[in-house]
Amino acid sequence: MHIAPGLIDGAKMVLAVGTASSAALYGARLALDTVRTSGLASLAARGLIATGAVLTFFQLLPHPPVGVSEVHLILGSTLFLTLGAAPAALGLALGLLLQGLFFAPFDLPNYAANVTTLLVPLYAMAALARRVVAPGTAYVDLSYAQVAKLSATFQGGIVAWVAFWAFYGQGFAAWESVVTFGAAYMTVLLIEPLVDLGVLAAAKAAKGLEGSGLVTERLYA
Repeated sequence: MHIAPGLIDGAKMVLAVGTASSAALYGARLALDTVRTSGLASLAARGLIATGAVLTFFQLLPHPPVGVSEVHLILGSTLFLTLGAAPAALGLALGLLLQGLFFAPFDLPNYAANVTTLLVPLYAMAALARRVVAPGTAYVDLSYAQVAKLSATFQGGIVAWVAFWAFYGQGFAAWESVVTFGAAYMTVLLIEPLVDLGVLAAAKAAKGLEGSGLVTERLYA
């Protein structure tokens, strides 16, 4: 998915297992909070939607190899704004796992590093949202600037983690491939905020989703 096969050897992968475990524990905490506020059925439904979306993004959208990895349009900020942090985390983790199991088994050895690369930026974006979005502001009413900040946090976090794994696994010799990857990945930042605004506009028009349990409460409230 994101880390090229063989970039991190077996012994060094211990660190990735640790970071992935920490990310999973934090995701479990978010999931419990979501169950308390929205119920288990809502979490399960949104998690299933997110998983299907992530698997679709990974498999059907263009993902050209660049430098140490591939450039993906993951739409993490879109998932967060419409479904919430816990369902988005569940979808990213399960979508990545299903991709490895059924479509890209060569990525499975790097699952811990890859899931860390996706989840930690998601959590950072969720934390930023609490600062840049005023309490009581519905996500459907967000401005381009606010959406762009969230998207930049997610995409920038992915680039930072990929760079970390590359340098951790291959040393400074990987710098040229990292720079190439980072430059290419920033093109995603030009697209994702526009997709977010389009999805939010569609959600604003589809008022029937409010209170359905299929979207995050913050989408409308």
